[in-house]
Amino acid sequence: MNRTTFRLVLLVSCAHAMVHTFEHALPAVEQMIGEEFDVGREQTGALGTVWRLPFGLAAMLAGWLADRYGAKRLLLVYLLGCVAASIMAAWSPSLAVLFAAMFLMGCFASIYHPAGLSLISRATTPADRGRALGWHGIFGAVGIAAAPCLASIVFSTGLVGWRGFYLVISGPALLIAVMITQLADGHGEQSVAQPNRSTTDEAVPPGSGFVWSGYLLLVSAGALSGLVYAAFLHFLPRYLNDTGLRPSGWSEESFRNALTTVALSCAIFGQAIAGRLARPEKLKWQLAVILFANVPPLLWMAVADGVWRFVAACLLALIHFMNQPVYNSLIAQMTPAARRSVGYGFSNMVCFGIGAMGPLLAGILPTERAVYSTLGGVAALAGVAALVLTRLEEGEVH
Repeated sequence: MNRTTFRLVLLVSCAHAMVHTFEHALPAVEQMIGEEFDVGREQTGALGTVWRLPFGLAAMLAGWLADRYGAKRLLLVYLLGCVAASIMAAWSPSLAVLFAAMFLMGCFASIYHPAGLSLISRATTPADRGRALGWHGIFGAVGIAAAPCLASIVFSTGLVGWRGFYLVISGPALLIAVMITQLADGHGEQSVAQPNRSTTDEAVPPGSGFVWSGYLLLVSAGALSGLVYAAFLHFLPRYLNDTGLRPSGWSEESFRNALTTVALSCAIFGQAIAGRLARPEKLKWQLAVILFANVPPLLWMAVADGVWRFVAACLLALIHFMNQPVYNSLIAQMTPAARRSVGYGFSNMVCFGIGAMGPLLAGILPTERAVYSTLGGVAALAGVAALVLTRLEEGEVH
């Protein structure tokens, strides 16, 4: 990977970090919102679903717009739109207005993944794409951990509430938007890697002729994994609030987000490991192993108590996020370069759209044991879908 491409990857990855900071700002404050508006888990879970539904369902349109108007323009729309929605959330005088702000933020955030992933995949070769997507995933994990980290810091002061927190996270987004405007027009919009590549832009392993049927099966596995992702992360601070580890003098709002930061920091290591191990000829098997490996820590979370709740959550974060560089590399392998944005857009539409039901499901289920046992079953189904995908590659499923 040359220096110019690496700089592009890092800048786009910063935008990736920011979309997940916006995404996980709500889990960081959902208990505070519930207390202010006097509502329970069902309503704050629904709030998370309202954010996530457009985040998924609008991604296909965002992918088409990125192909038509360019990823750089769309990244700017995403960043500035999320800033505007954050200001609206900070101002919201009622729960209804807050629901509207979350919906708008989800709409603008939906732009990132099809635009950003397309920009990276077109600027990299098959040989270095796994590593580039590993960096991209690491920054995403940093963004996920940044939301509770910032929340812990600002809430520890006692001077800032959840409304002020939404204003705080708008600052970095504005800075990244300014940096993106400095990219030369068309930078990364055309492939800058190798001039002579196949129509799928990949050296596809022998026997993998079922590209589009395999793609749809891959997206199905991703959708099931997305449900686990959304449910796990939306209520993670609430789950860690009951570890019994909080020192006296440290507020609940700050401490539960501090624990969440540590747990989600484990995801960074998972991304790094998976990005380094990703190999074009082994991606499908790697994905199946990772998805099945989600099941034990989810079942552990269902029964864990005290400090073991924290340990189980850290283990799940480490394993779960390993799937992202592998999954995104497979999307690139199974879609034509000219429609890469749409390929990522459809994937995100399905994965995040179905995943949006996660917070609502977790809010409705009566106990934590029911929540995490159910999620363990969903993760197992995702693993089965990925396992079938490996057999498609070998021509054993028709």
